[in-house]
Amino acid sequence: MPSPSNSDELIFFVNGRKVIEKNADPEVNLLFYVRKNFRLTGTKYGCGGGGCGACTVMVSRYNPKTKKIHHYPVTACLVPICSLYGAAVTTVEGVGSIKTRIHPVQERLAKCHGTQCGFCSPGMVMSIYTLLRNHPEPTPEQIMEALGGNLCRCTGYRPIIESGKTFCVESSVCQLKGSGKCCMDQDEQALENRQEKICTKLYDEDEFQPLDPSQEPIFPPELIRMAEDPNKRRLTFQGERTTWITPVTLDDLLELKANFPKAPLVMGNTTVGPAIKFKDEFHPVFISPLGLPELHFVTTTDDGVTIGAGYSLAQLNDALQIIVSEQPKEKTKTFRALLKQLRTLAGAQIRNMATLGGHVASQPHFSDLNPVLAAGNATINLISKEGERQIPLNGPFLERAPEANLKSEEIVLSVFIPYSTQWHFVSGLRLAQRQENAFAIVNAGMSVKFEDNTNTVRELQMFFGSVGPTVLSASQTCRRLVGRQWDDEMLSDACQWVLDEIHIPPAAEGGMVAYRRTLIISLLFKFYLKVRQGLNKMVNGFSGSLKFPDIPEKFLSALEDFPIETPQGIQMFQCVDPHQSPQDPVGHPVMHQSAIKHATGEAIFCDDMPRLDQELFLAVVTSTRAHAKIISIDTSEALSLPGVADVITAEDVPGDNNHHGEIFYAQNEVICVGQIVCTVAADTYAHAKEAAKKVKITYEDIEPRIITIEQALEHNSFLFSEKKIEQGDVEHAFKYVDQIIEGEVHVEGQEHFYMETQTILAIPKAEDKEMVLHLGTQFPTHVQEYVAAALNVPRSRIACHMKRAGGAFGGKVTKPALLGAISAVAANKTGCPIRFILERGDDMLITAGRHPLLGKYKIGFMNNGVIKAVDVKYYINGGCTPDESEMVQEFIVLKSENAYDIPNFRCRGRVCKTNLPSNTAFRGFGFPQATVVVEAYINAVASQCNLLPEEVKEINLHKRTSKTAYKQTFNPEPLRKCWKECLEKSSFYARKQAAEEFNQKNYWKKRGLSIVPMKFTIGIPIAYYTQAAALVHIYLDGSVLLIHGGCELGQGLNTKMIQVASRELNIPLSYIHLSETSTITVPNAVFTAGSMGTDINGKAVQNACQILMARLQPIIRKNPKGKWEEWIAHAFEESISLSATGYFKGYQTNMDWEKEEGDAFPYFVYGASCSEVEIDCLTGAHKLLRTDIFMDAAFSINPALDIGQVEGAFIQGMGFYTIEELKYSPEGVLHSRGPDDYKIPTVTEIPEEFYVTFVHSQNPIAIYSSKGLGEAGMFLGSSVLFAIYDAVTAARRERGLSKTFAISSPATPELIRMTCVDQFTDMVPRDDPSTFTPWSIHVS
Repeated sequence: MPSPSNSDELIFFVNGRKVIEKNADPEVNLLFYVRKNFRLTGTKYGCGGGGCGACTVMVSRYNPKTKKIHHYPVTACLVPICSLYGAAVTTVEGVGSIKTRIHPVQERLAKCHGTQCGFCSPGMVMSIYTLLRNHPEPTPEQIMEALGGNLCRCTGYRPIIESGKTFCVESSVCQLKGSGKCCMDQDEQALENRQEKICTKLYDEDEFQPLDPSQEPIFPPELIRMAEDPNKRRLTFQGERTTWITPVTLDDLLELKANFPKAPLVMGNTTVGPAIKFKDEFHPVFISPLGLPELHFVTTTDDGVTIGAGYSLAQLNDALQIIVSEQPKEKTKTFRALLKQLRTLAGAQIRNMATLGGHVASQPHFSDLNPVLAAGNATINLISKEGERQIPLNGPFLERAPEANLKSEEIVLSVFIPYSTQWHFVSGLRLAQRQENAFAIVNAGMSVKFEDNTNTVRELQMFFGSVGPTVLSASQTCRRLVGRQWDDEMLSDACQWVLDEIHIPPAAEGGMVAYRRTLIISLLFKFYLKVRQGLNKMVNGFSGSLKFPDIPEKFLSALEDFPIETPQGIQMFQCVDPHQSPQDPVGHPVMHQSAIKHATGEAIFCDDMPRLDQELFLAVVTSTRAHAKIISIDTSEALSLPGVADVITAEDVPGDNNHHGEIFYAQNEVICVGQIVCTVAADTYAHAKEAAKKVKITYEDIEPRIITIEQALEHNSFLFSEKKIEQGDVEHAFKYVDQIIEGEVHVEGQEHFYMETQTILAIPKAEDKEMVLHLGTQFPTHVQEYVAAALNVPRSRIACHMKRAGGAFGGKVTKPALLGAISAVAANKTGCPIRFILERGDDMLITAGRHPLLGKYKIGFMNNGVIKAVDVKYYINGGCTPDESEMVQEFIVLKSENAYDIPNFRCRGRVCKTNLPSNTAFRGFGFPQATVVVEAYINAVASQCNLLPEEVKEINLHKRTSKTAYKQTFNPEPLRKCWKECLEKSSFYARKQAAEEFNQKNYWKKRGLSIVPMKFTIGIPIAYYTQAAALVHIYLDGSVLLIHGGCELGQGLNTKMIQVASRELNIPLSYIHLSETSTITVPNAVFTAGSMGTDINGKAVQNACQILMARLQPIIRKNPKGKWEEWIAHAFEESISLSATGYFKGYQTNMDWEKEEGDAFPYFVYGASCSEVEIDCLTGAHKLLRTDIFMDAAFSINPALDIGQVEGAFIQGMGFYTIEELKYSPEGVLHSRGPDDYKIPTVTEIPEEFYVTFVHSQNPIAIYSSKGLGEAGMFLGSSVLFAIYDAVTAARRERGLSKTFAISSPATPELIRMTCVDQFTDMVPRDDPSTFTPWSIHVS
């Protein structure tokens, strides 16, 4: 082992600055390094596994062979700094900054409103920037591809893509934008006759500075000299526990591999890195042959192509594209199959890091490429000190048979891929939870060779991934099928035999066993069709008598995968009154006040704050049991480790450890997996985490362990009493209806997946037991309360500062209070500042999310579709402590009618107490779950009456001023307007007809449409929870400091508050500054939630400004033509106070649960959404073709922000109802703990056509007649769910199945496929549930 003194200097560049690191540690990644050492905090931590793109940076290297500079994107969290020798790194700060100049990419992302919380924005900028460095005039397809590895939870992606598309030569932004005309409105006259003019322009393209590629920073000449140095030598970097060796010649590499046979070869670190981080693997030595010319080449011979093992998957893609363009089609079947798989494999960053050799050698069981390479008869060229040899990349190799595998001292030199021949067909197939950047649920590589001029099988190969611990080969089946004709009889045998041969055990890891078995034969069927089509095309080219039967026309669409299209769309909103003062910003699409800072990475989030003296990091130790007694906690080994300051347990809490039922540190027993038992404080996070693993806890299980709602009902386990509302006489009405149906609907939960995980900085003060906390929260007052309770000090000693949060969505209402108390106790015990940042996996485990729900309904209706009586019961899975569950239950009960007028209506709600982490507030607050049940029973009624769902909706929609079931009056006119416009403008009936025609012509693909109406409410039924205060200071230079009690979470609250102050004080936006929210400046502020942030804080800001203006009135009257600055100077000379507190008493809402009546909400928000999808009945994949949203916005204070909220909520809702799936084990362990296992929508999921229209109405109760739109769009995502069910119904109808079937959410690919029952699902063997324990269960 080399000693540290032998350690070489690591030389690379960051943003043009030379870095010489004398103590390079192989365990340190680039993300940690640039943030800690250079304070370049624009690069963010989002997941730590390369799955979210928040830490994207650009790496540039010089290739001495080609004399070219190669720029590529990487995720900094996976890049070991030792791999960067000779590279130039560019972070978002190096692209542009407010201090120097901002880059066009940054400017356009901000001005196109492509940032909301801003946490993902630097990663987005880097992905687009890197693309532009390689392609200054990209195509829209390249923009989509570049953004495929970046997640955003706020915007819904449309404005981000649009900002990228402004760099395309053919700018594909709507041509009519800016003309004031709407291209959806064919009749121009009709538009002119409307009272209000419609605008479609959210930004002005003329403002954009042009992109000038010649202005980009140059590549450091020193790095070119280093790369061309003929006397390069081996480099060794010695870390605290590990050694990194970079050989410079092939012989040197082979020597090292012989000396350290167990050492991994690290190129992109996309396999080794995650294994170290998430599986606790440890390697004392790393060998990194990065840049070895012998591994980077492509050679073409007559029989195929050899590609060097060092080629990244992106370079492999480029090489294959060239080969495919140059060679005849029949020779490139394997290459084209590989290209198809490469397009959706991971994201652009991972494809640029991962290498062909690494991918082949690591033999991942989920590999998309290896099955295709095997099917294409590829061979692997190996080399060691002993010499070279070839091994086939075949079944035994992929199944890791020892005799077919690499020896420990061997490395992969290259991969040879032979050309295909005329009678040879090769295909790659896959299906994943989402189209791109997701591991396949099942994938396959298949190939068949025929005897010339026949359809007789000469050779057949089938390889399947994600079906076992390795890729599996169906070799016995293939052998049995040799000599058979390629016909339906052969297919039938093949399916049966493959299912026998590739056995997925019923309790297999990953679950979805019946679905995965079905996918195996569904993909085989797709291959069968493709080959039959290929054979037909070939014989049609011959003049001979040879003829094979054609594929039925209706089957052809099964051959096509869904394309990845660039989304198009228009956003329509009311134009500002032409008589409004030009200086008044209200109603204009003003850019988010921090947008430029978001895009340059200069917006400071909590973890971006500089390190403090003596600061310690906190790591958590969480319970591994769902319900158990704590027998002992042994911290001795943890305390003995280097850097560890202390271990904090329940014994160390000076005040309440259980505050209002929320437990800070587990004491005596644990009540869920993920409950915090203790925390470890240490000098670095790595030390804290290492020590946390060494804390030993002994448990003794306690019965019962309750995980699901069904189990809770069995054990009568509830958190609160039942809540109920009723109108009419339900029992009586049931006696006089034509039909009664009963059913139940399961709706699973949802993870917030805010991009910035929970982050807290707790700083103990030297005197008076004061404590200062900096954190991202929606409710600083709540944090203050919990911290004060835990420390047993008055609240006045606790100061909570909140600048901004990187997304919240309800997940930062109550949880930061619990985590704040935990970190404050640690800060109190150690006397040091504590930095507490939850890793993504811990965040998902500890903080939980949306409540899973079970709805049971009984509906009485007439044959004409009129619903007379509804009796519905809701049960939600609350988890183990109260949290927000009681209020969620109340909201569900109060909002459970949605938009329908049902004379006899009863709704009851219960919260189940289970041994899961407590579920909490989440955008929409119960409404998105409950209304799925409503829409499901509407669909069921339609089905029974042989009516269309939209007809039953129309019949039962509120028509005139009505009362809710809890007796609150409302006028549904805006609801009718949204519904009518949505039907008309979306051409609903014409498209429904077109979908039916499509469905008649296609057996394996089906289209569906759905339109859903919405009656949503904002605010909350407790009046004192809607009060707000603001503080406005005017300084002597005329500048204004504005402070309010609301929290900036990305929704643009601060921007709107500045707009309000600008209008009220009649001064430009630039005069007004808003710094942060804090319990010091505005005490007792309520939460920023329930869509009421702008409503209540806006009123408080308005009040403060009006008080100030009233004080200034005498001054202004004396000098009406004076300037603002003059008036302020005079006011001061007249001793007029220039500071005012504004206050809003709150909306006077109330709810009497005894009487079951009240004015529970201040007003209603109405909307309608229509979506069209296409499903693949064979795989369960779906594609969202078009969505139209009509939202009653009343008057929008800022249309850009409001449209951003509606679109973002819609996409989040769409994710909730389709691909986002939380998996729990029967023991209550959450399996989904990161972007690898939990799929939120990416750029490829958003509608291909996306139209959002704001419908104008009056809302005098709210500020400037606006409406709170933060949550309303969430439920509209269910139009996608019901469009999917419409398509599934069409498939079932054609297959002669019952038209009614259970609807549940999310409609995952598994659910879609297994509901489209056919001959393949019938073939799959089913296991007796009593004989095994499944890997995962549903908890609703």
